[in-house]
Amino acid sequence: MRGTDAVKRFRDTVLPCLDDAYTLARYLTRSPTDADDLVQEAFARALRYFDGFGGGDARPWLLAILRNCFYAWLRARRAQQGEPLPDPDDAIAEATADPWGQAPEDPEATLIRIDEAAVVRALVEALPEPFREVLVLREMNDLTYQQIAEITEVPIGTVMSRLARARLLVKRAWLARQVEEAR
Repeated sequence: MRGTDAVKRFRDTVLPCLDDAYTLARYLTRSPTDADDLVQEAFARALRYFDGFGGGDARPWLLAILRNCFYAWLRARRAQQGEPLPDPDDAIAEATADPWGQAPEDPEATLIRIDEAAVVRALVEALPEPFREVLVLREMNDLTYQQIAEITEVPIGTVMSRLARARLLVKRAWLARQVEEAR
């Protein structure tokens, strides 16, 4: 059993990365339930191997573990027959939640925000995995190119290339959607 000092050090070092881990898991799995399971598995592995953590910023270390958990989960899932559909109620609840406790906006603004958030989420989720992964790590988790390169185990130039391509794909899809709506 781990000593209380080790558990406290783990909690103080790794637990602040929970939101970033969930964000990445949510975009990789495209499901809140699967993201919860994936984050739990990643934290369990991180605790198990915390003695091997070299110190410094725990985010890249934890997100690399989460990424490895995701690919193991994905291989297992692909081996199964059929895949359940995501629950649309979860997406609506997540899009309407206000984490900052601000005054509610008018219904029209709320519907526009929900629609735009859902569109952006769908556009990001539609990206191929390597592009989606670097876009989420950079734009949502605010990691450096070096950290992303370490997590994804690719050169920084590849990270930059994938990020540029991901941004371009999202931009093109967004503009195509705007043109389609204007018709």
